[in-house]
Amino acid sequence: MSSEFIIQLAGQAVYTVLKISMPLMVIALAVGLLISIFQATTQIQEQTLAFVPKIIAVMVALLFFGRWMITNMVDFTYQLLNNLHKFIG
Repeated sequence: MSSEFIIQLAGQAVYTVLKISMPLMVIALAVGLLISIFQATTQIQEQTLAFVPKIIAVMVALLFFGRWMITNMVDFTYQLLNNLHKFIG
């Protein structure tokens, strides 16, 4: 197993993690931005006002994107374990 192969495999793993987590992070960013704009315009500086809606939005996003996320994780794991004999020898 060469170092280039290990770097390529690690790159695929990082890409898979980023691809899976991106929808949740984008939704949390958008909700946080909207709440920040609301807080700036109304001058309400309550910390829980920014925290609770983000949690709720991410949980709702998990309901929508959960199946897709698990499918991508299982596909990557299946590919990794299916080619394990190539990695060892």
